Amino acid sequence: MQPFVASAVAVGLVGIAVWLAFMGRRGLVDHDAPPAVTVRFTVDINKADAAEISQLPGLGPTIAARIVSHRDTHGPFTSPEDLLAVPGIGEATLAAMRPHLRPLSKP
Repeated sequence: MQPFVASAVAVGLVGIAVWLAFMGRRGLVDHDAPPAVTVRFTVDINKADAAEISQLPGLGPTIAARIVSHRDTHGPFTSPEDLLAVPGIGEATLAAMRPHLRPLSKP
């Protein structure tokens, strides 16, 4: 049994050495300077609640509540430009929100 375990350990060590030689520094993660991870927050404005919508850039709880109220009163938004009808949302706010808007769900 011991020769088998020793052989398995030796094969594992040789495999690690080959992997390190092949991958070089690309295969390791420097924990002092990890790679940047970009995750973009997105929202479906026809399904999200006010708390979720308020996380969009340039919005707060008041405008998020207006969006939900407008959606409840007038029905689902058919395009992002429909948000311009919500009081407090102008072209600049819509431009800041646009990268974070998911394609609109069908009503």
